Amino acid sequence: MKYEQQIGYRYPKGRFAMVSVYTFTGAAILASTVFSLLLFLSIDENPMMQALFGGLAIIFEAGKFYAWYEFGERRSHKNLSGAATALVFYMVLAVISIGGSIGGINSATNTAQSHMAVEQAKVEAFNRQIASIDQQIALNNLAAEKYIEMERIATGVTRIQEQNNALREQQQRLAMERDSLPPVAQGSVLGLIDSLAKAFGTTSQQAQLGLVVFLSILLDFFAAFFVGLIGEEQRFRHYYCRNERRDHVHADEPEREEPAGYLPYLEPSESEGASESQRLTEPVSLLKQVSEALDNHQVLCSKKAVARHFKLSVDEVNALFDEMMTAGLVGKKANHHFQWLGQPKTA
Repeated sequence: MKYEQQIGYRYPKGRFAMVSVYTFTGAAILASTVFSLLLFLSIDENPMMQALFGGLAIIFEAGKFYAWYEFGERRSHKNLSGAATALVFYMVLAVISIGGSIGGINSATNTAQSHMAVEQAKVEAFNRQIASIDQQIALNNLAAEKYIEMERIATGVTRIQEQNNALREQQQRLAMERDSLPPVAQGSVLGLIDSLAKAFGTTSQQAQLGLVVFLSILLDFFAAFFVGLIGEEQRFRHYYCRNERRDHVHADEPEREEPAGYLPYLEPSESEGASESQRLTEPVSLLKQVSEALDNHQVLCSKKAVARHFKLSVDEVNALFDEMMTAGLVGKKANHHFQWLGQPKTA
């Protein structure tokens, strides 16, 4: 990015913006590190191995984001081979980090599903007991019909009715215990997984895997974006401060504050007469004013300094410098900074 083209209208971000950027970056890096730790700590139950794998996860996460920062630095310095090396190194570590995030998010989602499955199993157990009682009552009613056909109502039917009454009381008690259980609340994530499964016509397991992979990649790219934003802002801030120091090198000298077109080697009366006669003959063009100011060292040879001194817009100062370069008044250095070549000598 060419900062010299933005120096007239872009300024370093304020304190609130930078605090927000650092907060988002820290939160994203912390979340990615925690998910990677969940994966690496589950490899071995030995405390010493867990400490080693945990340290490895932290090293991978820190190295990943530093590799992305270094990629931006080398790309800004036009070091393409170094930028490619840093990018490859970041991609390898990013794959490991995304795998750790997938394992951590998937573990948390499975825990929520298992809790919901336990609560649902309690309800299903009561439903099975109530259904078995219904079957027992149906068998007793069938036996009662047989007793009625054999005209043994007094001995068989009465006993079956008493058994059915006891079974119905037990059934009502089980129904009350089932209804007294806390309702099985489906979490937002589980509801989203079910909705995705219905929308894409797939199973809940596949929808869960797709959601976990998407969230893991999004988390990693989110953190990488803000790390790159911090690096780009630091580079621009350094360029801006260096350019500001260059513009204010001669700020304390009184002659630098004189208006463009003033001839310091003339007496004030002669200068006023010359300026009056010049205004009567022909108006002084902007190109001539800027050329005189640059030739007398009243303003630094940069777009920002000229735009600030003559109150010009970005388009106007760009067109002015293009015109001066065409006329051979201004040239470009190897570092893309402008230099004043001087007005052409007239015979």
